[in-house]
Formats: sequence, C-alpha cells, structure tokens
Amino acid sequence: MPSEPTTDPVRATLVAILQQLNRAEALYEGRARDQALTLADLDRMLRKFPPIEDGQVKLALALGLLVRNRLVGVEAATVHTTRGRPTSSPAHYRITAEGKQFLVEALEKTDRIT
Repeated sequence: MPSEPTTDPVRATLVAILQQLNRAEALYEGRARDQALTLADLDRMLRKFPPIEDGQVKLALALGLLVRNRLVGVEAATVHTTRGRPTSSPAHYRITAEGKQFLVEALEKTDRIT
C-alpha cells in the first residue's frame, strides 16, 4: 500500500488563510469593511492550526507571500487623528479573484482520490 503523501505545511497554511478570507467575504456580503480581516483576526482564527502552532510557518510571512502573489489584496493601515492624537487602524486583507481560483484548485486536488 502506498504511503500517504505528506502535506506541505506552507501550502496548507496558505490554503487555510485563503479559506478564512473567503469565509469572511461570504459571511459579511454587502458589508465591505467586515469582509476584510486583519492579521490579528487571522492569528486568532488560525492560532491552533498545526503548522502555525508548531512554529513551522509564520502567519505574517505566509500572508505576505499571498499578497505578493496577488492572491490576497491589502487595504493599507490608516491613520486618524482623535483629539489631536494620531491613532491608526491595522491593514485589512481580502481574498482576490486569483486567490479564489487558487483555493478552488487546491481544494479540488485534495478531494481527488488517487
């Protein structure tokens, strides 16, 4: 019997991030700001994901890779002035059409029987 192929922890993390961003977009349809997640949101959601929990993959680096490859879009952090003091809101991340296509293809591959 052939041995089960090992899962690449980086690829699994990339897919998990895309799944969370896709889920947020679907859940909050019509509320654009809620459809995007911050790094802190993703960290909270994926904290117990084995490659992240074990320290094999750094979430921020994986997210940066997705942004660099245009699978995830980023809405830059904004700086506001409240009572004369600058305050900032963190960057928000949203899945792109290319990210959705990658996610669909990745999930199709894992669902196939070999």
